[in-house]
Amino acid sequence: MKHLQTTILLLVALVVTACGDVQETHDEPGHGDATAAEPEKGPNGGRVLANEGFALELAIFESGAPPEFRVWATDDGVSIAATDLTLTITLTRLGGIQDNIQFAPQGEFLSGDTVIYEPHSFVVSIEAKYQGQSHTWQYDNFEGRTRIARDIADAADIAVEQAGPATIREDVTVYGRVVSDPENVSHVNARFDGVIRSVSRSIGDVVKKGETLAVVEANDSLNSYAVTAPIAGTVIERHANPGETTVERTLFTIVDTSSVWAELAVFPSDRSRVQVGASVTVRTAIGDISIDGKIALLSPVAGSNQSVTARVRLDNSEGLLAAGMYLTGEIEVGRYAVPLAVKRTGLQAFRDFTVVYARINDDYEVRMLELGRHDETWVEVQSGLEIGTTYVTNNSYVIKADIEKSGASHDH
Repeated sequence: MKHLQTTILLLVALVVTACGDVQETHDEPGHGDATAAEPEKGPNGGRVLANEGFALELAIFESGAPPEFRVWATDDGVSIAATDLTLTITLTRLGGIQDNIQFAPQGEFLSGDTVIYEPHSFVVSIEAKYQGQSHTWQYDNFEGRTRIARDIADAADIAVEQAGPATIREDVTVYGRVVSDPENVSHVNARFDGVIRSVSRSIGDVVKKGETLAVVEANDSLNSYAVTAPIAGTVIERHANPGETTVERTLFTIVDTSSVWAELAVFPSDRSRVQVGASVTVRTAIGDISIDGKIALLSPVAGSNQSVTARVRLDNSEGLLAAGMYLTGEIEVGRYAVPLAVKRTGLQAFRDFTVVYARINDDYEVRMLELGRHDETWVEVQSGLEIGTTYVTNNSYVIKADIEKSGASHDH
């Protein structure tokens, strides 16, 4: 409870600090001020900028085409021919990266020559020339961005790493159960037929190799001898009581549980990719126990469901696995070196995208990703992120919550 209260206090401090930082430096809608007025919109759904009767309407058009700027102009409310206007827009992104956009007439509007890639988060600088007059504007168009002081981020346990190459493991998921290792099971019989005079061990007892289990009086000599444990382990069966004879029966069954088998069902669709010696990670259905091993045997005989059994010897020295437990196994069938990957712990949903949050100084901003192969730890990034980018790997939900609180919009 104390840890939960501390976390809540940190998040409250984060929200207050982040909001304060943003409002001091950015007063445009879409960054830290959810109550700010929306910019004026024109008939084409774009932002309107006006200066002494001269006005531009800017919209990012992305319906059925890569996103691009389209601009309409008016003078005292009268449309201006696109050919009569010269226009340049510069987008300054987080980190100082600039996109310089030139425009050409396309019918009644001007069309930009640059694809506006995601995120649509930048400072927009505009210079328009009409009838010898120059008109300039600048505004912030931020989305998916927030600012968090470093000490607050550290207190909230927000961890970052640099994006770069990784090795991704490809697995086949299989299911099965724990069984006793047949090499660690001993069925104990009497050496000579006779009468059992005493029994010193019962079901569940842990015994050492050579320890006496029972004493038998031999029929032929009437001498007594000890029946001892041939291995160390646990007594799981006892069929011996004083006064009984030993003829043709097993008196005790002992199992050494320090190692067990996992029997995993491999279906025909995966059989060609699964090989003896492959690395396997098995997990119990209950209890979240995870143990690594390798395939020691692939059965040459298919079962009734056409699967073949893969047997994996598992170290059970801690006694966490018991025969009969259900298992899920991940069998490694390939490894791939990829030039760029991010940790799955850093992924979040933003609009219709899967994103990570890049950090530059104290600012955090979404990076929309196209993803490829993945395993439990890594996800390949095919586009949307530069190698070497510092991104959030732990507690990225804190960044997401702060951005959602700020109302960072997708302003077109």
